[in-house]
Amino acid sequence: MAEAQRSQRPGYLHLSGSGELEERARRAHEVLRDCVVCPQECRVNRIEGELGFCRTGLLPMVSSYSPHFGEESPLVGRNGSGTIFFAGCNMRCEFCQNFSISQCGIGTAVSCEDLAGIMLRLQERRCHNINFVSPSHVVPQILRAVAIAADRGLSLPLVYNSGGYDSVETLRLLDGVIDIYMPDAKYGRDDVAWELSHAPGYTARMQAALAEMHRQVGDLVVDADGIAVRGMIIRHLVLPGNLANSEIVMKFIAEEISRDSYVNIMAQYHPAWRAAEGGRSPVLAALQRPITAREYAYAIECARENGLSRGFP
Repeated sequence: MAEAQRSQRPGYLHLSGSGELEERARRAHEVLRDCVVCPQECRVNRIEGELGFCRTGLLPMVSSYSPHFGEESPLVGRNGSGTIFFAGCNMRCEFCQNFSISQCGIGTAVSCEDLAGIMLRLQERRCHNINFVSPSHVVPQILRAVAIAADRGLSLPLVYNSGGYDSVETLRLLDGVIDIYMPDAKYGRDDVAWELSHAPGYTARMQAALAEMHRQVGDLVVDADGIAVRGMIIRHLVLPGNLANSEIVMKFIAEEISRDSYVNIMAQYHPAWRAAEGGRSPVLAALQRPITAREYAYAIECARENGLSRGFP
């Protein structure tokens, strides 16, 4: 497992000092006029308050923020990951366990100045990083807030914690800004991705996004205390009946990203949101139970057979 010195400065501090970070924020803001920030490509004018798929206008909606101890151990350390949960989402997962935030929009609109203040408060609480949860639809606002926070003393690594349904063009605006990418690799098939998450062309978009993220930051690097300072963590949630097609996902990660990828193969699926109702289709009906030990073991076996070894038992 690669190690780095704790003193390594986050990349956005270099960009802030040169004025490049402010320029990135300005360019991203203009994308909101005909919004193609994420792969949904709604082309609404969010600057004027029009709402697209994510149901978020100009101001980001924050549901909550706090030190969080339920993330992967390289992010949590002793003091927690400084998570900021954004309301709204660019996917509509039928089984979302955070549906009140992602689908029902429970949150408060905040200015970019206030968002910067949230980051600084989490830093004051000695969190190891700032963790943007569900950020794909609010990248322009995040960039502006980071520029403000950097001027006010923010110096923590930034984590981009997304569903993997990201625009490569938008990710390029984050090159040198985000230190740690933590995307989902949810599905191996587009038909399942559409039925369960309403994300057209998910697999190609996810694969291109992960490739771009890895190009920017590489494999996960930790300091002498095991705390992440740079790199990528990939999450894969095992679904009942292998609906996620874990064998396809693991093969892609190993062959197209890196066999040194840190992959969290997650077993915590349980029926939630629409999946708890079931009955509308055979796929949704299959989601009305937790996964079995055998189903989880199969996903682990798929990872190992493809030469992956970091991040899972």
